[in-house]
Amino acid sequence: MDYRKQPELYWVGKGEQGVLICQPYKEEISKFWRFKNEEIAKESSAVIYQLFKEYLAEDDFVGADMAGKYLQMGYTRARRYANYKGGKKYDKEDNYSILERGTGEEEKARAATVFYTAWKNAEADVKYARLKKEWKTKYG
Repeated sequence: MDYRKQPELYWVGKGEQGVLICQPYKEEISKFWRFKNEEIAKESSAVIYQLFKEYLAEDDFVGADMAGKYLQMGYTRARRYANYKGGKKYDKEDNYSILERGTGEEEKARAATVFYTAWKNAEADVKYARLKKEWKTKYG
């Protein structure tokens, strides 16, 4: 489904919902989404934040919301790798018990901080907040 052609079908949802299925935005944004280390996270989040601003300039709420979700996902995924070795929280070999926290990579924590800052800047954008409120009023 092309949400640019049928934006009224987009549902804001909670958190990162829809981030991997919402076309054409997934295709436009996901190719820039990287969090391997702090430097890569800086480059990635800057490009995605710029896309966020461009979508806003075009009054494209769906695109802006999706870019914000990718920033959020950069934070949450990098935190997962910072907290757990290999980003694996559950042990599938042991009835999916939770693995030991604090075994991850410090570099991923720095990458998470970069994405967190960009995500919160996007969330604080006045135009984004207005468009989101209007969207929820109009479409639910």
